[in-house]
Amino acid sequence: MKIDDITVSKAIIETYSKKLLDNLNIDVAIVGGGPAGLCAGYYLAKKKYKVALFERKLSVGGGMWGGGIMFNEIVVQRDAKIILDEMGIATKVYKPGYYVAGSVEAVSALIYKATKAGLTIFNLLSAEDVMVRKDKVCGLVLNWSSVEMAGLHIDPIAMMAKYVIDATGHPAEIAHLLENKQGVKLKTKTGKVMGEKSMWADVGEKSIIKNTLEIYPGVYVSGMAANAVFGGQRMGPIFGGMLLSGKKVASMLSAKLRGKK
Repeated sequence: MKIDDITVSKAIIETYSKKLLDNLNIDVAIVGGGPAGLCAGYYLAKKKYKVALFERKLSVGGGMWGGGIMFNEIVVQRDAKIILDEMGIATKVYKPGYYVAGSVEAVSALIYKATKAGLTIFNLLSAEDVMVRKDKVCGLVLNWSSVEMAGLHIDPIAMMAKYVIDATGHPAEIAHLLENKQGVKLKTKTGKVMGEKSMWADVGEKSIIKNTLEIYPGVYVSGMAANAVFGGQRMGPIFGGMLLSGKKVASMLSAKLRGKK
């Protein structure tokens, strides 16, 4: 078979354009492709909701790839092992209640399972703003990450979503956009992003589940962004709370979406 270069280019352009057009009005938009965002996407897509994830970097997976200090192993606690088992990720018992998994296998499996369940992933796209109508976030304003990095003045595009998940990790980018651009009060003690505290895995792993909540009409926080917004502790290279937070926000939004039908 003779390969035609233009056919290759057309295949990419037409297929991607159709995918982007098909995701301009969806049920849930997830910003941030770390373990919490991927887990949320998996469980929502599994229930047949239309959900897309937007990641500004080339790769998805967040900080999980690097394990701890670039030792590509991760730890999860007993409560979260069930999620790794569901994904088919191999684990080993280190001590009772502590399970070790390869970070590369874990991230790869999360991506594979989520996309097979129906999650659409867009990498190299940044959410530079949110759409707000009648005091509720109803979508995102998107631009290429390369435009953002180069500081170019290129206008973005808009997409609509019934709900948005801020899974951007430590920066809590969507929460900061709401606070700084909209000037609204968030559902925290101070009405603002409270900022994460120092590392304390035992406390941080518990609070990340508790802090997985709606912070403004239409916006929920998940993963490390939840602790950053509500002033929780940092957890370090234990990832069970991240996975459980993603599963919790998916369950919360699934209930909300069922109520809208």
